[in-house]
Amino acid sequence: MNKHTKFIMSPITSILQEVAYAHAGIGNGIETYPLSEYIMQSVFLRMTGFQEQKMKCICWDVATNDYKYRYEKFGKGKMGECSHYDEKSEIYKDLIKQIKKHRLSFDVSIDLGKNKVKTDTFDFIKNTFSTSNLSACDQRNLREFIKEPNILDTGQFAAGNTLLQTSLHKKYTQMYEHRNRCAHNTQSYQENLPTLKTLVDADYKYDNYFVRFAILILLDNIFMELYNIYVEVVEENFV
Repeated sequence: MNKHTKFIMSPITSILQEVAYAHAGIGNGIETYPLSEYIMQSVFLRMTGFQEQKMKCICWDVATNDYKYRYEKFGKGKMGECSHYDEKSEIYKDLIKQIKKHRLSFDVSIDLGKNKVKTDTFDFIKNTFSTSNLSACDQRNLREFIKEPNILDTGQFAAGNTLLQTSLHKKYTQMYEHRNRCAHNTQSYQENLPTLKTLVDADYKYDNYFVRFAILILLDNIFMELYNIYVEVVEENFV
C-alpha cells in the first residue's frame, strides 16, 4: 500500500469526528451560537479540500499503472482543482473504465454496494450530530435531515456513467456554491441574502451543512469503494 492508497482510503468522516470531539468541551448553551457558523464553515472547507486532494491522488495512482491514461490526463489534457462536479464526474468514469479493462462483467449499479454506501453516509451524519453538541447549531435542519433518509436515494447516484442524477446533482450545486462563497470570502463584501425566488424553491431547505456534509461523505464513500475495487482488479491482473 503506497502513500496515495493510504490517503485515498482514509475516510473524509475523520474530519467531522475530530470537530465533534473538539467541540465537546465547549458546551451547548447560547454562548456557542456565535461560534457555530465559524466552526461549521471551517470543517466544511477542510472537507472540500480533503476531497479535492483525494481526487488528484486517484488520478496520479491510476496514471502510475496506465501510461496511456497518464498521457491523456496529464499530457494532452489539463487537470484542474477537482472541485467542480464535472471534474469529479470524469474521474468517476475513469475509474469505471479502468475497472472494466480488467473485469468486463463489472456493473457499478450492482457491484458498488449502493445500499451500504447510502446507509453508511446517512447513519454517520445522524449519529455524529445527534450525539454531539454540534446539533445545537441547527436543530431544525438536523431534524428535517433525519426525517428524510431517502434524500440519498440509491437511484440518484452511481447510475451507470452518471455520478449524480438530477436531484442530488442540484444539491451538489448548492453545496459547491457555498464552497465558493466560503473559499473566496465573498460574504465579507457581497450581500448573499437569498432572493424571494430562492426562498420559495422547494429545494432551499436542503441548503444547509448537514446536506452539504452528506453529499461530501457520499461522494467519498463512492470513490473509496470504486478505488478499492480498482486496486483489487489491478492486483489480480498482475498475479
